[in-house]
Amino acid sequence: MQAMRQIRLQEPFRAVFYVPFYAALARNAYKEQGVSVELVSGTQPSLAKDSVLEGRAHLAWGGPMRILLAHDADPASPLRNFGAAILGDPFFLVGREPRPDFRLTDLATLTLGTVSEVPTPWWTLQDDIRRAGLDPDSVRRITDRSMGENAAAVAEGRLDVAQLFEPFVSQMEAEGTGHAWHAAASRGPTSYTTFYSSAQNIAEYAPEFRAMIRGLAATQRWLMAAAPEEIAATVAGFFPGMDPALLARCIARYRALGIWTADPHFPPEPFERLQSAMRSGGAISRKPGYARCVDDAIVVAALAES
Repeated sequence: MQAMRQIRLQEPFRAVFYVPFYAALARNAYKEQGVSVELVSGTQPSLAKDSVLEGRAHLAWGGPMRILLAHDADPASPLRNFGAAILGDPFFLVGREPRPDFRLTDLATLTLGTVSEVPTPWWTLQDDIRRAGLDPDSVRRITDRSMGENAAAVAEGRLDVAQLFEPFVSQMEAEGTGHAWHAAASRGPTSYTTFYSSAQNIAEYAPEFRAMIRGLAATQRWLMAAAPEEIAATVAGFFPGMDPALLARCIARYRALGIWTADPHFPPEPFERLQSAMRSGGAISRKPGYARCVDDAIVVAALAES
């Protein structure tokens, strides 16, 4: 049997909702399947696909939206998604005071600070707003501030509501400076994070990628059963300086919302929800389609070898 080759795995940027990927690395889940994986740290999510296409990494994890953008621009794009880990939206709408009766249509009279770091949170939220019966273009938005700046503005009463992810939400709740009004995950399955690579790499490194899929699957089973505190302790090395209790609260919230998948299959429904949101928001001019963007066959093959 041919020895497994080392795989370079590109991280898009550091985020709590990527816990499944960090846990797989921390627990040596890939190594247990016979493949050595080197993490290539990242800070700019838009550059992860370039790392793959230019050969600096064999594969990356990140948003299927990047593959949709690539296929919209070039129908012959070689990029493919496989191995799903996050099929729920990890973002929230957070206001200064509790608002248990909040509805998306309430945004008609509020000023909203949306995420500037990455585009997917607004693309999916604008689609939710549209489906709720409000024109998203009518919402007053602050679009050029970071999540940290928007969180501070909410805390200080200078902004009505901000679109944030963890740990901002749990930290604001603990400090009494903000409350979660709406969890975007409540819309249901939406493709947010998977592995992706080129079709050529998927074919060339099939044994290694299948081993990684099995490692991810083992990690997903553990994530569904482990205590949040145990998960937090396992991935703590990826979040130096973060309070372990805060990290555990974030993990507990995300798991309760079901943003993490129980297995690495990537079904059509969450892909279609993202694709439709991007189309309604004008991010793509057409729908490239699940069959062109997703390779679930390698997942089926990998799990058959378990």
